[in-house]
Amino acid sequence: MRDPGRAGNSAPLLWLGRETGRATFFCGLSDLYRNVAATKPRYGRTGALEVDEIRLDYVVAPPGVADFVTLFYHFRAEVPVFEDTERAGLAQLRFRLSPGGATYRFADGSVQEASDVHVIGPTSGAFQVRASGPIVHVFGAGITPAGWAAMIGIDASAMLNRIIDAADLFGERIYATANALHATEHTPAMVRIGEALVQDLVRQQCGQTVDFMRSVDDWLADSPSPDIDDLVRATGLSRRQVERRCNALYGAPPKLLARKYRALKAAVALVSEGARVDDLIGRGFYDQSHLIREIKQFTGLTPGQMQAEPNLLARITIGGRHALCGQVNPLISGT
Repeated sequence: MRDPGRAGNSAPLLWLGRETGRATFFCGLSDLYRNVAATKPRYGRTGALEVDEIRLDYVVAPPGVADFVTLFYHFRAEVPVFEDTERAGLAQLRFRLSPGGATYRFADGSVQEASDVHVIGPTSGAFQVRASGPIVHVFGAGITPAGWAAMIGIDASAMLNRIIDAADLFGERIYATANALHATEHTPAMVRIGEALVQDLVRQQCGQTVDFMRSVDDWLADSPSPDIDDLVRATGLSRRQVERRCNALYGAPPKLLARKYRALKAAVALVSEGARVDDLIGRGFYDQSHLIREIKQFTGLTPGQMQAEPNLLARITIGGRHALCGQVNPLISGT
């Protein structure tokens, strides 16, 4: 089976294996992040060589919160400064568990400082993150569109490419969760804490919202260039209602969602499946120039960069999510 963290002739991530509902990666930063000097090599309990260790755990959301959370994740890096590009995606709730804060630069050109506990709204393009070390330790959760409606309730399009202090949204209870996360280093315990928070924050029954989200997700997953008329038929809503609800829940209209997920799926195919650019043009792109522009817009990298030397976050997020194929929504594992 193809190593899920390997791409082209780049240095591989060290794939530690997959448990049910969990994917874990180590990587040596000296191989992947050239702006930071390597420290003295050391060996961890797994026997893995660690050099300026970076570790990422993805955990499938437990059934009780699966409609509201895509994945939980636990990230730790021992670096003076961590700086990289993240792909466009859904909203995120993040807890910085080490001092230092974070700065984000979004596709619209805005630069925003983040508090230790913050929400990133849906993003329209790739964005840069910078966090000071010597340790960057983060626990987070991807927020589904139904989770956004149930926990936050603001029109998501108003929060596109925006950082929000989580205390402004959720009040003092968020600090109790942060304290509980600080008290443990174990990912399963953190997931239980995150699950309890999500259950506490869900403000309303949202069966119709979940149904709409599933219709949109299926529409996005079924075709590289989905037709909005198919979504209108699947939901039984008017075209205007569909566009309004997509803006409110996903932060973008259906056309932009289709572009984003087409590009993200193509990027995964490049990195995890070894697909060729010529093969991908037939997946909804007009020509090679169109393919390059779209992948660059939503991942921050050209197809050539994706294959030859993808950045750190691209490799560990694609590898980790792809490793959960069959355990999560295909729109999660496939993008």
